[in-house]
Amino acid sequence: MRRASLALVAACVLIAGGARAAEEPVTLNFVNADIEAVAAAIGKMTNRNFVIDPRVRGTINIVSARPVPSTAVYGIFLSALRLQGFTAVESGGVTKILPEADAKLHGGPVGTRGAASGNLLQTQVYTLKYTSAAQLMPVLRPIISPNNTIAVFAGNNSLVITDYGDNLRRIESIIEAVDRPGGGGEPVVVPLRFAAVADVMQTLSRVLPDSVASAPGQAAAMDASARLYVAQDPRTNSIVVRSENPARVEQVRALVRQLDVQTGTAANVHVVYLKNAEATRVAQTLRGILSGEVAPIAPSTPAAGAQPSAAAQPSAAAQPPIAQGAGMVQADSASNALLISAPDAVFAHIRAIIDKLDVRRAQVYVEALIVEMTADKAAEFGVQWQSLPDVTRPSTQGFGGTNFQGTGTGANILEASVNPLSLGTGINVGVVRGQVTIPGIGVVTNLAMLARALETDAKANILSTPNLLTLDNEEARIVIGQNIPLVTGQYAQTGSSTTVTPFQTIERRDVGLTLRVKPQISEGGTVRLQIYQEASAVRDTTLAGVTLDKRAIESTVLIDDGQIIALGGLVQDDVRAGMEKVPLLGDIPLLGYLFRYETRKQTKTNLMVFLRPVVLRDGVAHSNASAERYRQMIGEQRENKPPPHLILPEYPAPELPPLQGD
Repeated sequence: MRRASLALVAACVLIAGGARAAEEPVTLNFVNADIEAVAAAIGKMTNRNFVIDPRVRGTINIVSARPVPSTAVYGIFLSALRLQGFTAVESGGVTKILPEADAKLHGGPVGTRGAASGNLLQTQVYTLKYTSAAQLMPVLRPIISPNNTIAVFAGNNSLVITDYGDNLRRIESIIEAVDRPGGGGEPVVVPLRFAAVADVMQTLSRVLPDSVASAPGQAAAMDASARLYVAQDPRTNSIVVRSENPARVEQVRALVRQLDVQTGTAANVHVVYLKNAEATRVAQTLRGILSGEVAPIAPSTPAAGAQPSAAAQPSAAAQPPIAQGAGMVQADSASNALLISAPDAVFAHIRAIIDKLDVRRAQVYVEALIVEMTADKAAEFGVQWQSLPDVTRPSTQGFGGTNFQGTGTGANILEASVNPLSLGTGINVGVVRGQVTIPGIGVVTNLAMLARALETDAKANILSTPNLLTLDNEEARIVIGQNIPLVTGQYAQTGSSTTVTPFQTIERRDVGLTLRVKPQISEGGTVRLQIYQEASAVRDTTLAGVTLDKRAIESTVLIDDGQIIALGGLVQDDVRAGMEKVPLLGDIPLLGYLFRYETRKQTKTNLMVFLRPVVLRDGVAHSNASAERYRQMIGEQRENKPPPHLILPEYPAPELPPLQGD
C-alpha cells in the first residue's frame, strides 16, 4: 500500500504541470494505483468532473516510457478503464465511470455515419442503401463486445450499434465496403437471343435443383448465401436471377450464355408437349400466326341430339401444315404434342406464345334446380236416355234416346248397352229392363237410363337437380328421359303376288329433361351463360302420330360467380268447358240437367329453372365440389337401406366407398 501511495505521489509530481501550458507533454506512471486516485489526478489535469459508480473498484497500471501530449491523457485513461471492464459516459458536463455492461443505459452521444471517434461509448445509426440490414447483422455481431448492442430497424433498413468509437469506425469501413450497388440481393436480367426461355428454365431446374429456392419453406431452410432465385419472363424471353451471393449469380449467367447459342441448322424440329391445351387447336392458331391468315370461325354448336359432322371435327389429317419461311407447325394428337420446325429466334417467340396458351383452363360447375308443378282438375255430369223395344217383332215400333260423349270415352249409353264393363271410372247409375236383340249386333242390355258423375284432381310436383361440370367456353349437355321412335313415313307395296311389303321410316327423339349450358368466364369473375332447357313428355298416341308436350327456355345471361339466377316462370292455366244437350229440353231450368251432359277441365302448369354457376380455377376447388356431391350420395344410400325383416333374408345394399381422409 505504501508502494502505491509513493507511486501516486510521484505521478502527481509528474503531472503537476496542470498549471503549465496544456500543450506541454507529460509522463504518466501509475503502478497498481487506485482507480479513484487516478481519476482525481486525470480530472485535475484535463479539467473534468468524474462521478464514480460504487461498483467501480480496483487498480490500474499506466506507464509511459516517454512523455505524451496532454490531449492524449484522457484517451489513455479510458483505455486503461476498458481493460478493467469499466467505461466513461459523458452526460451534462459530468463524466460517469461505471461498469461497461450498464453504460449503454446511461445515455451517451448519438450520431450517424462518420461521427464516431475516440474511446467513448457511443451509439451510431447506419442506414443501408443496397444490402439488407438483417443479413448484415450476423456479420457484425462477432466484432462487437458482448456488453454492447447491435439492432436492426427494418422500417428503413438501418443498423443501430452501441460501441466504442474506434470500433465503430472499423464497423463503418466494413459497411461501406459491403453496401454497394450490384451487390447481393439485386435481381439480374439475362436476355436470351436464340434459345427459348422455357427450355433454358427447365435445364436450370435440373442442373441446380438444390439452389433454386421456389418454396418459402425451402428458402428459409437454406443458408442466405446459397439462396438462388430464378424466374422466367416469357414476354421478353429473359431469365431473372437473384441471390445474396454475386458469385452464384455469375455462375447462372455463365451457364445461360453457354446454352443460349445458335444451332448449326437453320430450322430445327422441336417437340413441345402440352399439359392443358389441345394440340390440334394450338397448332391451328400458330399456323395462322406464321402464315398471317385469319383462322376460320369454329362451327356452331349442334342442336340437341345432333352429332357434329366429320368436316366440323378438327383433326391433324384434315389440316395440313402450312410451310412458310418463318417455320412450320404440326400437331400430334396421340401424344398431345406440337412439332415445330423454325429458326431458334422464331421458335423462342413461338414457345412464349405456347406457354401463354398452355395454361390450366378454369372450369364451371353449374348447379341446376328445375321445378315443374302441374295441377289437373276435371268434372263431368250427365244423364242419357234410350228406349230399345224388341225389334224382332213384326209390328211397327219406335225407338229413341239421348247419347252423349263419343264411343271409347267410357261414358256413352249405347256402348254401355253392348258392354257394361266399358263404362269409365266414377259413379254410373242406370235403369236396366231386360235384354233385347238387335239384328247385326246381337243380344244387348236394355239400358233405359244412364246417369254419370265424375270428378278428378291430379297434382304433380317434379324436382330435377342436374349438375354439370365443363371447361370454360365449352358446352355441356345432360339428357334425362327416353329416346322414343317417331314414324316419319311409311309405304306399302302390293305386287302381283298376295304378299304385302310394308316400309316405314323411323326417327328417334329424346323426350324428357334436357339441359345445355355453355359458360364463358370473364376477367372480372362474372360468367356468361348460354342456356337451353327443355322439358318434354308424350301426351297421347293416336292414329295420326304421337303428340308431345314441350316446354323450353333458351337464353343468354350474365351472372356473378356463385350467384343464383331464376329463369322461366312459365305459368300456363288452361280451363275448358263442354256441354252436350237436347235442344230446348236441355235449357229447361233444373229439369234440363236430365237432357244434357257437361264436362269441365282445368290444367295449371308452372315451370321454374334456377341456375348457380361456380368457377373452379384449381384442383382443390374441383375436389371440394366433387367430394360434397360424393358424400351426399353416400348419405342417400345409407338412408335408403331396406330395414331388417323378421323372416326375409337381408341382402347387403350397394354403397360407395368412403373418400380418403373421411
